[in-house]
Amino acid sequence: MDVLEGLDPEQRAVAEAVRGPVCVLAGAGTGKTRAITHRIAYAVHSGVIEPHSVLAVTFTTRAAGELKQRLRVLGAPGVQARTFHAAALRQLSYFWPRVIGGDPPQVIESKLPLLIEASRDLRRNADRGELRDVAAEIEWAKVTQIGPEDYPTAAAKARRTPPIAPEEVARLYEGYEDLRRRRNLIDFETILELTAAVITEHREVAAQIRQQYRYFVVDEFQDVNPLQKLLLDTWLGGRDDLCVVGDPNQTIYSFTGATPQYLTGFAVEHPSASVIRLVRDYRSTPQVVTLANRVMARSPHRLELLAQRPDGPEPVLTEYDDEEAEALGVALTVKKLMADGVPAREIAVLFRINAQSGAYEQAFGEAGVPYLLRGAERFFDRPEVRQAVVLLRGAARSAGGAE
Repeated sequence: MDVLEGLDPEQRAVAEAVRGPVCVLAGAGTGKTRAITHRIAYAVHSGVIEPHSVLAVTFTTRAAGELKQRLRVLGAPGVQARTFHAAALRQLSYFWPRVIGGDPPQVIESKLPLLIEASRDLRRNADRGELRDVAAEIEWAKVTQIGPEDYPTAAAKARRTPPIAPEEVARLYEGYEDLRRRRNLIDFETILELTAAVITEHREVAAQIRQQYRYFVVDEFQDVNPLQKLLLDTWLGGRDDLCVVGDPNQTIYSFTGATPQYLTGFAVEHPSASVIRLVRDYRSTPQVVTLANRVMARSPHRLELLAQRPDGPEPVLTEYDDEEAEALGVALTVKKLMADGVPAREIAVLFRINAQSGAYEQAFGEAGVPYLLRGAERFFDRPEVRQAVVLLRGAARSAGGAE
């Protein structure tokens, strides 16, 4: 199998750069997953690495599964592709009985139950929505390695806008951490912290992990946060066989502490790094790519994309007064397109977060436009929404009876 066949010149350059450090700056739709999977497969087929010595880090379980599937097709099964948390938890669970003793701590999926309890202990009457925002502040603090006592100062310096007074967030943060430790529980941030600590403090653990993993690939490197970077550096242990892939203009988790600076400063941290730019956009029409280039024209890290697809219609920008008007306008536009003969399967509506789906679902229902929702539960099927509807109906019945 010729794993380099069919790659464009830039993708081929990535694939042939089999030893690190390598930094791949990949614009949207430029085939970055194709490039890095062929790079790993080419290194395996060339005898540079063994599949089991590769750790490919992705940001979602789905992306990890896709990467492993592509590598199997390319004749390179056995590569470990995991998220930061999945890889760390696997290592922590394996080494815990040996170096700490006893059963590993239990992982909690949500901070909310402990925060509710901490709030009660502090005699506060915070609602669940407020505590969810506090949980987000605690996550930001933990990934940036800020303790409860330093949170107020750090939050002010970072221009955070917590839902309650910073001092109150700090008290809840401290109460949450106290409850978590006393009950031998760990959250997602603690998984990364403890794994890095175990590797740092136990030489035999570090030696075994570094013997196992010699070749690292990290996707979406623009969204790495300080805690993830700390763990990555601990895994590497001073080695530099590392390939990072990302686009600084696609950072979407800065509110959680992620920073594109690790990507933009990679060549400074690794002066011998090869920096390769993927700029051929296979996803969008020239009209869309041209607009994207104009939007990003002032970005200091701009990648000038080159469209590879045939021409299409010019993008149209329409402004609305509010979210409801926008959703209705989109629904009516889709209705007209369908009436003009455009198949429904060729029409897609993209929105930023799942919470926005409710307005669109309602608008499409009112417009009589059938739709299929992907990647999220229907708004009115979500447990919290169903519960709210039941409560509202009960309140309405009570109000009616009072009359």
